[in-house]
Amino acid sequence: MGVNGILNVNKPAGCTSFSIVAKVRRLSGERRVGHAGTLDPAASGVLPVCLGQATRVAEYLLQCPKEYLAGIELGISTDTYDGEGRVTGRGTLSNISRAIVEDALRSFEGEIDQVPPAFSAIKVKGKKSYALARAGQEVILQPRRIHIHDMQIISFDAPYLKLRISCSKGTYIRSLANDLGVNLGCHAYLKDLERTSYGPFKIADAITPDQLHQAAGEDNISQLLYPLDCALAGSDRVYLDERQAESVEKGLDILLDIKRPCLKDYCSAYTPDGRLLAIMKFEAENGLWHPEKVFSL
Repeated sequence: MGVNGILNVNKPAGCTSFSIVAKVRRLSGERRVGHAGTLDPAASGVLPVCLGQATRVAEYLLQCPKEYLAGIELGISTDTYDGEGRVTGRGTLSNISRAIVEDALRSFEGEIDQVPPAFSAIKVKGKKSYALARAGQEVILQPRRIHIHDMQIISFDAPYLKLRISCSKGTYIRSLANDLGVNLGCHAYLKDLERTSYGPFKIADAITPDQLHQAAGEDNISQLLYPLDCALAGSDRVYLDERQAESVEKGLDILLDIKRPCLKDYCSAYTPDGRLLAIMKFEAENGLWHPEKVFSL
């Protein structure tokens, strides 16, 4: 049956998300492995890694909100918006107080349009943006609508500012740091970043690569796995009868008695004995639910 589930990995700063995936693939022996949501090499924290059939639910996990601890240095800006880049500007902090910073942060809360960094993996005419930027080409990216749920100052000892940020998918904390510097008129860049929460996964429960290696040596990786439906938090759960389950296994659309409006356009369907069977998508044209993804766990 293979290895199926989600690992909550605490990625260290200094390595890529891909290198963590490669390690998990090697240690678990499972070929189908992928992460849900890249962390920059310099960043650390929660990196959900999906194994086996869990790779099929990664897209749903990507919709989950995230929380970060972001260290921002005021007074300097860089072309990459973090400490890896070339310094592009410097400013004075003589008029920057905690109250002024707090006032500036309020302008970023809620739904905003954010321009991603030029040094990012976004594709521009088939090429990654950072490759074009490194080659000296001008990169113009379109703004994206994101949601900043909350931003709180943890500490402020100029020029260093520590923030707790809760945000939606697609948020670039590097851009947020740079934009804050623009708003304050003093320049800023992201100095360090830790992802502390990703949907149901918390940093306090995350395993380090060393712990993963130890678990593999004890043939115990399966004990660290979260079930697939952790990625479906917030969706309606439906328990099918035997006839419905048989129809879903055959890929047939069915009628479901969901009395209240769904929070999402999909729901998770379970067999009578409680096994996750499928992700069902509502088809408005016929009022039926289509088995978008069927699992054999």
